Amino acid sequence: MIKTHAEMEREVRQKMRGGQGSVEIVHIFRPQELKGKVRLMAHLRLEKGSSIGFHVHEGEEEVFYILRGAGMVSEGAEPRRVTAGDAVLTGGGAGHAIENPGDEPLEFMATILTY
Repeated sequence: MIKTHAEMEREVRQKMRGGQGSVEIVHIFRPQELKGKVRLMAHLRLEKGSSIGFHVHEGEEEVFYILRGAGMVSEGAEPRRVTAGDAVLTGGGAGHAIENPGDEPLEFMATILTY
């Protein structure tokens, strides 16, 4: 299946999971389009000052792959800086948050696998 960028569903969420600002989400594939156990496969964009609040992944794991910009990811202890080419894996009851404190947009791929 080939799905063009124009065919992908887009949405903007305000204060996602208790975060700040807005998050633009481009749904690359919806779960019903895939045979695997996937809840989300999307490209996310956070403008300066925007964030996704801390949330837990129970019975699933989420992968972030940073495409552009820099951000801060919190997984419990000290927040860590992530930049293009970095990846984050969170699951098994652990939680995380991500924010964009920089001047340019933070863009990343997010995939949530369920088990």
